[in-house]
Amino acid sequence: MTIEVILTTIKTAFLFLGLKALSAIAIWVIGRWLIGVVNSLLRRAFNARRVDGTITTYAVNTLNVALNIFLVMAILGRFGVETTSFAALLAGAGLAIGTAWAGMLANFAAGAFMVLLRPIKVGDFVTVAGVTGTVTEIGLFVTAVDTPDNVRTYIGNNKVFSSDIFNFQTNEYRRVDLKVQMSGAADHNAVMQALRDAVRANVKNIDPKLGPDVEILEFTEFGPVLVVRPYCHNANYWQVYFDTNRQIADTMRAFTAPSRPHTVRLISEPKAEA
Repeated sequence: MTIEVILTTIKTAFLFLGLKALSAIAIWVIGRWLIGVVNSLLRRAFNARRVDGTITTYAVNTLNVALNIFLVMAILGRFGVETTSFAALLAGAGLAIGTAWAGMLANFAAGAFMVLLRPIKVGDFVTVAGVTGTVTEIGLFVTAVDTPDNVRTYIGNNKVFSSDIFNFQTNEYRRVDLKVQMSGAADHNAVMQALRDAVRANVKNIDPKLGPDVEILEFTEFGPVLVVRPYCHNANYWQVYFDTNRQIADTMRAFTAPSRPHTVRLISEPKAEA
Protein backbone atom coordinates (compact mmCIF):
# COMPACT_ATOMS: atom_id res chain seq x y z
CA MET A 1 0.00 0.00 0.00
CA THR A 2 1.51 3.28 -1.11
CA ILE A 3 1.61 6.49 0.87
CA GLU A 4 -0.88 8.08 -1.52
CA VAL A 5 -3.40 5.35 -0.80
CA ILE A 6 -2.88 5.76 2.95
CA LEU A 7 -3.34 9.53 2.73
CA THR A 8 -6.44 9.10 0.60
CA THR A 9 -7.88 6.64 3.15
CA ILE A 10 -7.13 9.00 6.02
CA LYS A 11 -8.69 11.94 4.18
CA THR A 12 -11.79 9.86 3.41
CA ALA A 13 -12.07 8.78 7.05
CA PHE A 14 -11.67 12.34 8.34
CA LEU A 15 -14.20 13.58 5.78
CA PHE A 16 -16.65 10.89 6.86
CA LEU A 17 -16.16 11.69 10.56
CA GLY A 18 -16.40 15.40 9.84
CA LEU A 19 -19.72 14.97 8.08
CA LYS A 20 -20.91 12.80 10.97
CA ALA A 21 -19.82 15.45 13.47
CA LEU A 22 -21.51 18.23 11.50
CA SER A 23 -24.72 16.22 11.25
CA ALA A 24 -24.54 15.47 15.00
CA ILE A 25 -24.11 19.18 15.75
CA ALA A 26 -27.04 19.97 13.47
CA ILE A 27 -29.19 17.34 15.21
CA TRP A 28 -28.19 18.77 18.60
CA VAL A 29 -28.99 22.36 17.65
CA ILE A 30 -32.28 21.51 15.97
CA GLY A 31 -33.21 19.06 18.73
CA ARG A 32 -32.56 21.60 21.47
CA TRP A 33 -34.63 24.15 19.58
CA LEU A 34 -37.50 21.68 19.18
CA ILE A 35 -37.29 20.76 22.88
CA GLY A 36 -37.56 24.44 23.76
CA VAL A 37 -40.58 24.81 21.47
CA VAL A 38 -42.29 21.75 23.00
CA ASN A 39 -41.61 22.96 26.53
CA SER A 40 -42.95 26.41 25.65
CA LEU A 41 -46.11 24.94 24.07
CA LEU A 42 -46.68 22.70 27.07
CA ARG A 43 -46.24 25.61 29.47
CA ARG A 44 -48.65 27.76 27.42
CA ALA A 45 -51.21 24.96 27.33
CA PHE A 46 -51.05 24.56 31.11
CA ASN A 47 -51.26 28.32 31.63
CA ALA A 48 -54.25 28.56 29.28
CA ARG A 49 -56.03 25.92 31.33
CA ARG A 50 -54.93 27.71 34.53
CA VAL A 51 -53.05 24.68 35.82
CA ASP A 52 -51.21 25.31 39.07
CA GLY A 53 -47.67 26.62 38.56
CA THR A 54 -46.22 23.83 40.70
CA ILE A 55 -47.61 21.12 38.42
CA THR A 56 -46.60 23.08 35.32
CA THR A 57 -42.96 23.44 36.40
CA TYR A 58 -42.69 19.80 37.46
CA ALA A 59 -44.22 18.48 34.21
CA VAL A 60 -42.04 20.73 32.01
CA ASN A 61 -38.87 19.71 33.87
CA THR A 62 -39.73 16.00 33.59
CA LEU A 63 -40.47 16.28 29.85
CA ASN A 64 -37.27 18.27 29.31
CA VAL A 65 -35.12 15.52 30.88
CA ALA A 66 -36.84 12.78 28.87
CA LEU A 67 -36.51 14.63 25.54
CA ASN A 68 -32.83 15.36 26.17
CA ILE A 69 -32.18 11.65 26.77
CA PHE A 70 -33.88 10.81 23.46
CA LEU A 71 -31.82 13.51 21.73
CA VAL A 72 -28.55 12.05 23.01
CA MET A 73 -29.63 8.59 21.86
CA ALA A 74 -30.44 9.99 18.40
CA ILE A 75 -26.97 11.55 18.13
CA LEU A 76 -25.30 8.30 19.22
CA GLY A 77 -27.39 6.45 16.61
CA ARG A 78 -26.10 8.87 13.97
CA PHE A 79 -22.56 7.74 14.83
CA GLY A 80 -23.58 4.11 14.37
CA VAL A 81 -24.01 3.23 18.03
CA GLU A 82 -26.73 0.60 18.46
CA THR A 83 -29.41 2.48 20.37
CA THR A 84 -31.23 -0.64 21.53
CA SER A 85 -28.05 -1.91 23.15
CA PHE A 86 -27.44 1.57 24.50
CA ALA A 87 -30.97 1.67 25.94
CA ALA A 88 -30.39 -1.68 27.65
CA LEU A 89 -27.03 -0.45 28.92
CA LEU A 90 -28.64 2.77 30.11
CA ALA A 91 -31.35 0.81 31.91
CA GLY A 92 -28.76 -1.39 33.60
CA ALA A 93 -26.66 1.62 34.51
CA GLY A 94 -29.78 3.37 35.77
CA LEU A 95 -30.55 0.43 38.03
CA ALA A 96 -27.02 0.38 39.41
CA ILE A 97 -26.93 4.14 39.83
CA GLY A 98 -30.40 4.08 41.34
CA THR A 99 -29.30 1.53 43.93
CA ALA A 100 -26.26 3.62 44.77
CA TRP A 101 -28.19 6.87 44.69
CA ALA A 102 -31.29 5.82 46.55
CA GLY A 103 -31.52 9.30 48.01
CA MET A 104 -31.93 10.83 44.55
CA LEU A 105 -34.77 8.44 43.73
CA ALA A 106 -36.35 9.22 47.10
CA ASN A 107 -36.18 12.92 46.27
CA PHE A 108 -37.76 12.28 42.88
CA ALA A 109 -40.58 10.21 44.38
CA ALA A 110 -41.18 12.77 47.11
CA GLY A 111 -41.38 15.53 44.50
CA ALA A 112 -44.00 13.54 42.56
CA PHE A 113 -46.05 13.01 45.73
CA MET A 114 -45.84 16.71 46.61
CA VAL A 115 -47.12 17.65 43.16
CA LEU A 116 -50.01 15.17 43.48
CA LEU A 117 -50.95 15.73 47.13
CA ARG A 118 -50.05 19.45 47.11
CA PRO A 119 -49.22 20.09 50.78
CA ILE A 120 -47.34 23.11 49.42
CA LYS A 121 -47.27 24.90 46.08
CA VAL A 122 -45.31 27.66 44.39
CA GLY A 123 -45.98 31.00 46.10
CA ASP A 124 -46.84 29.57 49.54
CA PHE A 125 -45.12 30.98 52.64
CA VAL A 126 -44.03 27.90 54.58
CA THR A 127 -41.68 26.39 57.11
CA VAL A 128 -40.22 23.11 55.83
CA ALA A 129 -37.23 21.19 57.15
CA GLY A 130 -36.46 24.11 59.47
CA VAL A 131 -36.41 26.68 56.64
CA THR A 132 -38.98 29.50 56.51
CA GLY A 133 -39.72 31.35 53.29
CA THR A 134 -41.68 31.49 50.04
CA VAL A 135 -41.70 28.43 47.75
CA THR A 136 -40.39 29.44 44.32
CA GLU A 137 -40.07 26.00 42.68
CA ILE A 138 -40.70 22.32 43.31
CA GLY A 139 -38.20 20.62 41.04
CA LEU A 140 -37.45 17.00 40.19
CA PHE A 141 -35.12 16.56 43.16
CA VAL A 142 -35.12 19.76 45.22
CA THR A 143 -37.51 22.45 46.42
CA ALA A 144 -36.38 26.08 46.18
CA VAL A 145 -37.39 28.45 49.00
CA ASP A 146 -36.63 32.18 49.22
CA THR A 147 -36.14 33.14 52.88
CA PRO A 148 -37.35 36.52 54.22
CA ASP A 149 -33.79 37.89 53.95
CA ASN A 150 -33.87 36.98 50.21
CA VAL A 151 -31.61 33.91 50.28
CA ARG A 152 -32.46 31.15 47.80
CA THR A 153 -32.36 27.85 49.72
CA TYR A 154 -32.54 24.42 48.06
CA ILE A 155 -33.93 21.51 50.10
CA GLY A 156 -34.13 17.87 49.04
CA ASN A 157 -37.72 16.90 48.24
CA ASN A 158 -37.53 13.83 50.48
CA LYS A 159 -36.41 15.99 53.40
CA VAL A 160 -39.30 18.37 52.77
CA PHE A 161 -41.90 15.62 52.43
CA SER A 162 -40.70 13.63 55.45
CA SER A 163 -40.56 16.63 57.81
CA ASP A 164 -43.33 18.67 59.44
CA ILE A 165 -44.74 21.15 56.92
CA PHE A 166 -46.16 24.45 58.18
CA ASN A 167 -48.12 26.16 55.42
CA PHE A 168 -49.06 29.66 56.57
CA GLN A 169 -51.21 30.41 53.52
CA THR A 170 -53.61 27.46 53.46
CA ASN A 171 -55.99 29.24 55.84
CA GLU A 172 -57.12 32.73 54.92
CA TYR A 173 -56.49 34.35 58.32
CA ARG A 174 -53.62 34.16 60.78
CA ARG A 175 -53.18 35.14 64.41
CA VAL A 176 -50.34 37.46 65.42
CA ASP A 177 -48.89 36.46 68.83
CA LEU A 178 -47.12 39.16 70.86
CA LYS A 179 -46.17 39.32 74.54
CA VAL A 180 -46.09 42.30 76.91
CA GLN A 181 -44.29 42.34 80.26
CA MET A 182 -46.40 44.32 82.74
CA SER A 183 -45.41 45.72 86.11
CA GLY A 184 -46.89 44.02 89.14
CA ALA A 185 -47.78 47.47 90.50
CA ALA A 186 -49.88 48.42 87.47
CA ASP A 187 -53.64 47.87 87.17
CA HIS A 188 -53.81 44.90 84.82
CA ASN A 189 -57.44 45.54 83.86
CA ALA A 190 -56.66 49.12 82.81
CA VAL A 191 -53.59 47.99 80.84
CA MET A 192 -55.51 45.26 79.03
CA GLN A 193 -58.35 47.59 78.06
CA ALA A 194 -55.95 50.28 76.89
CA LEU A 195 -54.14 47.78 74.66
CA ARG A 196 -57.41 46.51 73.17
CA ASP A 197 -58.55 50.05 72.37
CA ALA A 198 -55.18 51.08 70.93
CA VAL A 199 -54.90 48.06 68.64
CA ARG A 200 -58.51 48.31 67.44
CA ALA A 201 -58.24 52.04 66.72
CA ASN A 202 -54.78 52.34 65.22
CA VAL A 203 -53.77 49.03 63.58
CA LYS A 204 -55.08 48.65 60.03
CA ASN A 205 -56.19 45.40 58.36
CA ILE A 206 -57.07 43.48 61.52
CA ASP A 207 -60.30 41.51 61.73
CA PRO A 208 -62.44 43.13 64.48
CA LYS A 209 -64.70 40.07 64.63
CA LEU A 210 -61.86 37.84 65.85
CA GLY A 211 -60.22 40.08 68.42
CA PRO A 212 -57.79 41.37 69.33
CA ASP A 213 -57.35 39.08 72.32
CA VAL A 214 -55.55 40.63 75.28
CA GLU A 215 -55.20 38.30 78.26
CA ILE A 216 -52.83 37.37 81.08
CA LEU A 217 -50.58 34.59 79.83
CA GLU A 218 -48.26 33.92 82.77
CA PHE A 219 -46.49 35.51 85.76
CA THR A 220 -42.84 36.40 86.27
CA GLU A 221 -40.87 38.11 89.02
CA PHE A 222 -41.57 41.44 87.26
CA GLY A 223 -45.34 40.94 87.18
CA PRO A 224 -47.97 39.52 84.81
CA VAL A 225 -47.14 38.79 81.17
CA LEU A 226 -49.91 39.77 78.76
CA VAL A 227 -50.50 38.27 75.35
CA VAL A 228 -51.80 40.48 72.52
CA ARG A 229 -53.32 38.55 69.62
CA PRO A 230 -54.87 40.40 66.66
CA TYR A 231 -56.10 38.44 63.63
CA CYS A 232 -55.44 39.43 60.02
CA HIS A 233 -55.27 38.22 56.44
CA ASN A 234 -52.07 36.39 55.41
CA ALA A 235 -51.04 39.22 53.09
CA ASN A 236 -51.08 41.74 55.98
CA TYR A 237 -49.34 39.64 58.64
CA TRP A 238 -46.06 41.54 58.93
CA GLN A 239 -47.72 44.96 58.67
CA VAL A 240 -50.08 44.04 61.54
CA TYR A 241 -47.18 42.49 63.48
CA PHE A 242 -45.03 45.62 63.45
CA ASP A 243 -47.92 48.09 63.84
CA THR A 244 -49.20 46.21 66.88
CA ASN A 245 -45.73 46.26 68.43
CA ARG A 246 -45.63 50.02 67.92
CA GLN A 247 -49.01 50.45 69.60
CA ILE A 248 -47.90 48.30 72.53
CA ALA A 249 -44.81 50.46 73.03
CA ASP A 250 -46.83 53.71 72.85
CA THR A 251 -49.56 52.45 75.19
CA MET A 252 -47.26 51.06 77.88
CA ARG A 253 -45.58 54.45 78.37
CA ALA A 254 -48.58 55.58 80.40
CA PHE A 255 -48.17 52.75 82.93
CA THR A 256 -45.59 51.81 85.54
CA ALA A 257 -42.57 50.18 83.96
CA PRO A 258 -41.70 46.70 85.23
CA SER A 259 -38.67 46.49 87.51
CA ARG A 260 -36.88 43.65 89.21
CA PRO A 261 -37.72 43.45 92.93
CA HIS A 262 -34.77 43.72 95.30
CA THR A 263 -34.48 42.68 98.95
CA VAL A 264 -32.27 44.91 101.05
CA ARG A 265 -30.98 43.65 104.37
CA LEU A 266 -29.43 45.99 106.95
CA ILE A 267 -26.82 44.27 109.04
CA SER A 268 -25.65 46.20 112.11
CA GLU A 269 -22.11 45.75 113.28
CA PRO A 270 -21.67 44.54 116.87
CA LYS A 271 -20.64 47.23 119.34
CA ALA A 272 -17.10 47.07 120.55
CA GLU A 273 -16.74 46.32 124.29
CA ALA A 274 -15.31 49.09 126.36
